[in-house]
Amino acid sequence: MKYTVTIALALLLAWPAFAQQTDSTARKTFSINASLWTRGEFRDGALPAENGADYAVFLMSNNVLRFNYSGNYLEARVSPKFFGIWGAKGSGAVAVEEAWLGLKTGGWFLRLGRQMLAYDDERIIGSNDWSMATSTHDLLKAGFELGKHKLHLLAAFNQNNENTNGGTYYADGGQAYKTMQTLWYHWDLFPQLGASLVFMNTGMQRKGTDSEVKENITVFQQLFGAFVDWHPKYFSLQASYYRQTGFDEYVLPIHAWMTSAEANGRLLDWLSLNAGYFFMSGDEHFHVPPQGALGMARKTEVRGFNPIFGSHHQFYGAMDFFYVNTYYGGNTPGLQDFHTGFRLRPFKSLSLDASYHLLATAVAVENANTQVLGHEVELGASWQIAKDVTLSAGYSFMNGTQTMQLLKRSDQDRLRWAWLMLVVTPQFFSHKW
Repeated sequence: MKYTVTIALALLLAWPAFAQQTDSTARKTFSINASLWTRGEFRDGALPAENGADYAVFLMSNNVLRFNYSGNYLEARVSPKFFGIWGAKGSGAVAVEEAWLGLKTGGWFLRLGRQMLAYDDERIIGSNDWSMATSTHDLLKAGFELGKHKLHLLAAFNQNNENTNGGTYYADGGQAYKTMQTLWYHWDLFPQLGASLVFMNTGMQRKGTDSEVKENITVFQQLFGAFVDWHPKYFSLQASYYRQTGFDEYVLPIHAWMTSAEANGRLLDWLSLNAGYFFMSGDEHFHVPPQGALGMARKTEVRGFNPIFGSHHQFYGAMDFFYVNTYYGGNTPGLQDFHTGFRLRPFKSLSLDASYHLLATAVAVENANTQVLGHEVELGASWQIAKDVTLSAGYSFMNGTQTMQLLKRSDQDRLRWAWLMLVVTPQFFSHKW
């Protein structure tokens, strides 16, 4: 990490020399905008309840105010936010979604501070903006974007407090990781074909006995892979492949992988179709103890793929049963998803969506008679009432199997979820000089 800090300081000190080459007549911009959404949800059958009411109804809000500045070679953003469940104790929470300062000249750039990240299809690194607590990172982001080439470097180092001792021990902080270094490269081979390569090294605080934890050991895991996007005029094809290696927090070796393929096609101006499949590897000999039992299973390696920084909601079923909620025992049986759907646009301001998912584990589950988890149907509608006002709604239904009930400890095989959301994105102020 000290080398990263040294490089960052060197770039900051050298930047005035680069900035002198920038056109001093370039215009400066200051703007204030917001993203305000309120969503009501109805959930039924996800988990059994002691009082017999296994459903839930609630309202939530996420309101973000963004202050943006862009000048000759300087740019900055500060985004305070308020989010919470209506009526919750403490009346929600106030946080800072983004707060960063950036330098730029030509195609080179450097940003330092709290930032939201979104790369490729956001399966590996995404903003996760469906949830109230969107994914943000305190890090250095630097690189260049020139013509058909983009190269980004990310570097982060997290700590619990401003300590005078205790070394670099890190646990239960604002991020799941202790250190992170990522290199992302994108090349637009042709106007309709692009490809990306990513390498990520993530350091985690070792877990174990008290004596082992006090050793303050950082264990590292790596992720690397590729993403390809081909998007001619009327259809698009996307494919990805990633592997994970290294060690987890308990110093178990990691051997995990995933692959995906997606196809979208516009048949008519008002009709488009989509289909896809993805496979995420799982831990072998996956075992869930019977309800009411404590059983334990020992493993010697990790084979369950972990999309640690991804936008999970948009990939693994809208009901968020997978990779948002964990399984019993901390292991994962992996996931397979065959899905297809369509979108209708009867009017320019109205879209109607429907999709079907066949979900299954990647490995066999002990005490289960099938790898199939269930069949999920998702319906959605979005109406753009005005330029900066959108009303959307959705309804999802899952017919789960005995395997789904076993993994999620659910008494019901019919699971429902419905939501209604209002999103307002006003531009309050904008000035150029």
